[in-house]
Amino acid sequence: MRKFLDEDFLLTTDMSRHLYHTYAEKMPIIDYHCHLSPKEIAENKQFENVGDLFLGGDHYKWRGMSACGYDNEFIRTSSDYDRFMAYAKAMPMMMGNPLYHWTHLELKRVFGIEEPLSEKTAQMTWDKANAMLSTPEFRAKGIIQRFHVKLICTTDDPVDSLEAHRQIAEDGDFQTRVLPAFRPDKAVNCNREGFAAYIETLSRAAGVKISTVDDVLAALENRLDFFHANGARISDHGLDTLPAAVQPDLEKAQRALQAGLRGEAVNAEDLDHYRVLVLTALGRMYAQRGWVQQYHMNALRNVNTPMFRRFGPDTGFDTVNDTQIAHRLASLLNAQEIAGGLPKTILYTLNPSDNYTLAAMAGCFQGGTPGKIQVGSGWWFCDQLHGMEEQMRSLASIGIFSKFVGMLTDSRSFVSYPRHEYFRRLVCDIIGKWVENGEYPADEQALSTIVRGICFENARDYFGIPLKG
Repeated sequence: MRKFLDEDFLLTTDMSRHLYHTYAEKMPIIDYHCHLSPKEIAENKQFENVGDLFLGGDHYKWRGMSACGYDNEFIRTSSDYDRFMAYAKAMPMMMGNPLYHWTHLELKRVFGIEEPLSEKTAQMTWDKANAMLSTPEFRAKGIIQRFHVKLICTTDDPVDSLEAHRQIAEDGDFQTRVLPAFRPDKAVNCNREGFAAYIETLSRAAGVKISTVDDVLAALENRLDFFHANGARISDHGLDTLPAAVQPDLEKAQRALQAGLRGEAVNAEDLDHYRVLVLTALGRMYAQRGWVQQYHMNALRNVNTPMFRRFGPDTGFDTVNDTQIAHRLASLLNAQEIAGGLPKTILYTLNPSDNYTLAAMAGCFQGGTPGKIQVGSGWWFCDQLHGMEEQMRSLASIGIFSKFVGMLTDSRSFVSYPRHEYFRRLVCDIIGKWVENGEYPADEQALSTIVRGICFENARDYFGIPLKG
């Protein structure tokens, strides 16, 4: 019986262990998509306690506590101490859930705490971690640098002033680049509540009076250039549902916009034309500037209405959707190709049944750039052992695994970087098994290139963003 979370955790063959410890273990991190607060990084936040750090905004952990029987009100409103003690008590029941591995990796890598978290060890963990969090080395920037993070891309609305990003850039001692990523969902979804008010804000930020679809595009392009000047090279779209495969009609798109501006119900067909037109135009803008666009698909959000009304979005009440995406996604990517060049694109799905669809779809639009169209790492509910393995094996079966740009945290937590370690161990175990089974030669040079690529170098080259150091 092996020791829990030992140095060869998840590594099941000699070659897996060799690849991880020789090449993957010490590689820097590029976290090209996350939801960290740039303001908290700029201010070099000092966390009040380990409960604040671990549970302050991590709805993965909130859901785990809820499933163990804790009340949703308690989970989201109780004191940091009470909530942490409850999480510790629930932890032994989370066997098989990635939270069990992630939490213990976080405690081990951040605080050097190796005792399994439980009701018995909760007070010791609380006291030891809090003593360390009171020191300058364990403020936000210190935690980031502990993991050798070279690049963080946050998630930012087009109307954001990016003041926090500029403050971070002025800190010459901080060796991590923190850049904004352009998330224009509120401008794309003219059927959503609050659209008219948002367009007024976008109009002011861009200095463009908005009354037509062309005005919307002009305002978005203005903000895109502002983001570009502040280092951004990545966009991100939450396409929970894809628009129907239509040849966009400007008149219908205009009708959709006007209905949204009046706060009225938007005709479904008109909405599809508006969304395709805006997304196609944005794709062209990204391609012209050498940007990467990301599409996150098949999430079903806010399904528990009372909880959504009580706590708001992104608090643990979203789930996996099962819409069919192939035809609509192909049409959208093709429209961008026709309109002036499909940009480099990363495709994510929350439904693992889409893995083969995305891997095959990516192959239809490759060329010119290694891995131009990427199948993104297992996302959200899929970024766990089986989900990540399934995504990587699907990609390898249909696409080119060696050009994969690898892992991201997609997290609001400053202690999520051990997820990169978790991912890298799985990468090395998959490859190591192929070598041990005689499915790939024990070619040290080729293997080291592939492992280093997936762990760090592919992302560095794909995004082309200059790094510090």
